[in-house]
Amino acid sequence: MSFYLNISPEVQTALRQKKAVVALESTVISHGLPYPQNLELAQKMEQTVRENGAVPATIAILAGKLCVGLSEEQIQQLATAQDVVKVSRRDIGWVLASKRAGATTVASTMLIAHWAGIGVFATGGIGGVHRGTHWDISADLPELAQTPVTVVCAGAKAILDLPATMEWLETHGVPVVGYGTDELPAFYSRSSGLKLQIRAEDALEVAEIVRTQRKLGLPAGTLVTVPVPATDALPVERMDAIIEAAVQLANAQGVVGKDVTPFLLSHIATATAGESIRANVALLLNNAATAAKIAIALETPQKLDNPRNWGLVV
Repeated sequence: MSFYLNISPEVQTALRQKKAVVALESTVISHGLPYPQNLELAQKMEQTVRENGAVPATIAILAGKLCVGLSEEQIQQLATAQDVVKVSRRDIGWVLASKRAGATTVASTMLIAHWAGIGVFATGGIGGVHRGTHWDISADLPELAQTPVTVVCAGAKAILDLPATMEWLETHGVPVVGYGTDELPAFYSRSSGLKLQIRAEDALEVAEIVRTQRKLGLPAGTLVTVPVPATDALPVERMDAIIEAAVQLANAQGVVGKDVTPFLLSHIATATAGESIRANVALLLNNAATAAKIAIALETPQKLDNPRNWGLVV
């Protein structure tokens, strides 16, 4: 494994000194926004992590190496190249062997972060169970069930079947924590109507949950769900109608497989006149800030003086 890992000097030093490190994915750079907005977002994500006291470690596969902590030149490469492979867990081996440039998804970023010794990862939204095709399940879900990394997100992507996704996570032992909320966020919207069993008010409470999971040797990651900032949130009823129309259009045009998600996101961006993109950027930066706080709390162990009930619903 050490042969393939290429950890930047900054991230190596931070890990050795037990400083807070936050992993960041790279598909948001190569398969998200167009250039130069994608480059600006990647830079803002790293800047946000730094401003909140942690070290960013953007992850990608380049020149046959698992790169953890990218240089400005490497980020620029991902932002401008046209042939970057979108890499999930199944793709890591062949992309390394072929020395292709690869941008990591939630699943592959989690796994590589774990191999590098990084325990916290910030992303936008996780994949999940697709609407209408419950056999179509994102690789993000089984990764959460088997890789002990804390993933900070705004819930699952709203284009998915959120109740089915929550059922999958429950069945496979993945704790879902609401960060200051009792409901699962719906990505663009602050609530989904789906009640969460666990609520944490701050990074210290999340850290206590994660530490306990680790002490017990439980294999699953911890999913921390953070609502999109209120100033950028979109009404859930409006988004449900737009997403349903997009799904029906995709079905009518025979869009399937890996083409479904970009098709739906493009339709949603058009239908909201770009408001969905603004919400996406806002939640990404908010998640990066929250992840930095959690990473710091995990590296500075404290016992809560007055243990709370963690918002458990009885």
